[in-house]
Amino acid sequence: MPRKTAVDFDQELLYLFDDYVHGRMDRRGFLERAQKFAVGGATAVGLLAALSPDFAAGQVVAPQDPRVHVETVTFDSPDGYGRGSGYLARPAATAAGAAGRLPAIVVAHENRGLNPHIQDIARRLALEGYMAFAPDALFPLGGYPGDEDRARALFAQLDQKKTSEDFVAAARWLRARSDSNGRLGAIGFCYGGGVVHWLATRLPELQAAVPFYGPVPPVAEAAKVKAPMLAHFAEQDPRINGDWPPYEAALRVAGVALTVYRYPGTQHGFNNDTTPRFDAAAAQLAWERTLAFLQRTLRA
Repeated sequence: MPRKTAVDFDQELLYLFDDYVHGRMDRRGFLERAQKFAVGGATAVGLLAALSPDFAAGQVVAPQDPRVHVETVTFDSPDGYGRGSGYLARPAATAAGAAGRLPAIVVAHENRGLNPHIQDIARRLALEGYMAFAPDALFPLGGYPGDEDRARALFAQLDQKKTSEDFVAAARWLRARSDSNGRLGAIGFCYGGGVVHWLATRLPELQAAVPFYGPVPPVAEAAKVKAPMLAHFAEQDPRINGDWPPYEAALRVAGVALTVYRYPGTQHGFNNDTTPRFDAAAAQLAWERTLAFLQRTLRA
């Protein structure tokens, strides 16, 4: 049976799912409100399952791909939770000792922790010749639990101030590695897009920032941003899009090299190929634009 896409669902239901995903509604609330869309033999529970990630279906680069070397590593985070962990992906040849140091990219996950989709994103970047590191914000609570609902509940328990410092520490650790060439970028999705915005205000050494539909910091923080930025937005995403214009204006006043793309007909999360909100054409175009941007900022 073909995978469902966003056009198979009512827009109101997609907005309800977005509220559920981002903690503004609990599971019971979603199921109660989704019930009116359960027609033709469908159930609210079935709708939730259909909208939830299918990691196997969305995998692009297998974890055992011989072209990529992956490992789980830890780093110190004295201003955060004390110790962090994440998924490091590099070209296999470089990891085996081939000459040359690599541009480094922090990959910031959505609000579920370091799930298989984000690990896949790190491997995709490794195939492009980058050293990609995806920290797991849930590490202090035992790490990503392998279940999206449990991850959602754990995420609400995090001290976001400490978590933010963990991402800063991860970026600095990555840039300082002996196999890094000192050029640092960050890419993130949803919650992780917000992490990228945050890193851009904290790290003057950041040289490329790519937030996908991420929440923005307070407008006054825009003056601290030095890194060139490529921002991707979905069309049907009022929660994120409503806060963007004043922050964009502040970035431009600050002289940030800013490029913004909006993708018609897309939903929040359109780049995530594990869910029905995935838009293949928009995701491909956004990824091509992202790789070109990283080439200019981290390799030129």
